[in-house]
Amino acid sequence: MFPQDIQRQAQQIVATATERGLMLATAESCTGGLVAAALTAIPGSSSALDRGFVTYSNDAKMQMLDVPEATLAAHGAVSEATARAMAQGAVARSRAAVSVSVTGVAGPGGGSDEKPVGLVHFAACGPAGQIHREERFGDIGRDAVRLASVRVALDMLADRLA
Repeated sequence: MFPQDIQRQAQQIVATATERGLMLATAESCTGGLVAAALTAIPGSSSALDRGFVTYSNDAKMQMLDVPEATLAAHGAVSEATARAMAQGAVARSRAAVSVSVTGVAGPGGGSDEKPVGLVHFAACGPAGQIHREERFGDIGRDAVRLASVRVALDMLADRLA
């Protein structure tokens, strides 16, 4: 279902989280659950993945992850502040110690000069703290932006597990 590089990365994350006794959570917007899907494609992932939140709308981000309405109003859904709040909310609303969040503009529409198609913000939380990453993949097509986002999200999960 997923390319081999994503399968290998997901398998390593599940193995590491299981070995360390850490549960994972995902908070996804533009990827629509693909990060969680990549993890659950690995046999035994139930020992590592607690849950995935698909929070496509602003209401879902606020209701499910406690993203402050003021954050969304001031920065928008596609922003560092929102990605960080989503990752924090995923930990707070689950049994997970490690989380990753993804929020972006996958396209083909929805972009602007300030937030073009292909702009994606990521955040990850873990015992070592929180990190953020911004990627500008460009207008490479909706599927390509989403798949590239899964790769980055898995990299960030691996980083927080290290």
